[in-house]
Amino acid sequence: MGNQMEKLSHLSYAEVPTVDPNGVDTEEGPRIGVSYIFSNDDDELEEGCAVDATNKDPNQEEKPYDQRDEVECAVYNRDECIYEKSVKSANLEVYSPENLLNKCKAGDLVEFVATGQFPHWAVYVGDFQVVHLHRAEVKNSFLTDASQGRRCRVVNDLYKFRSLGPDMVVQNAMEQVGLKDRELSWRNSECFAAWCRFGKREFKMGGEIRIGKQPYRLKIFMSEKHSHMLEFQSLEDMIMEKRRNDHLGRTAVLQELATHFSSAGEIKSEPGPQSPSSDA
Repeated sequence: MGNQMEKLSHLSYAEVPTVDPNGVDTEEGPRIGVSYIFSNDDDELEEGCAVDATNKDPNQEEKPYDQRDEVECAVYNRDECIYEKSVKSANLEVYSPENLLNKCKAGDLVEFVATGQFPHWAVYVGDFQVVHLHRAEVKNSFLTDASQGRRCRVVNDLYKFRSLGPDMVVQNAMEQVGLKDRELSWRNSECFAAWCRFGKREFKMGGEIRIGKQPYRLKIFMSEKHSHMLEFQSLEDMIMEKRRNDHLGRTAVLQELATHFSSAGEIKSEPGPQSPSSDA
């Protein structure tokens, strides 16, 4: 059955119940994010594909990486912040792979970033090498090869979970090398690398049961005063949406949200049918 299911495409924000960025909740009930339970690994998008998996124009010039287009966000499990990426909370500076090697220690999480691409995560295991999930296979590669020309940084502090010891992180990563396809327990490179470092089953496919309320909240910082919130039933689903936003970039995400709120405003402003007046 699983092999016959089609990939679910992400719904636009116009189709997803969300929270008003001004913090005004005018409707009752939960605000539910998208479930990616049947979607494919985002790292499997072929190079040269757009976010919707269509082919990019080969003549279009590749945009240089712009840190100002990063989507700043935080993730909460109920009331506890378990992830935060913002200029106020973390060092988001990126480096060339060659320069990052001087900063890496065994057990570190490394993130490779580029404009218009999903971020790619890996575990640094020492000797200039990383272990990473790429194209449905866990591989042991040189960091410079895994980068594929992208800028990179150490991201140990984005997730707020307590880390395992460096030796255990490296062991977790190395023991998975060679796994592929149906043997895999992780949806993407971020889930795999984070599982290696923190050992939490929530990073694995099916690690949580999707029933009941949505305990995870993804808070997107739109400005200093405004934010946007989505709720998810699992950490895995939340990570998929967060990575989709990283792929789009801040400018596109804010435009998408603006379009949604504009459409929602038009719907609310439409007059309803008038009831006939009654005589006293």
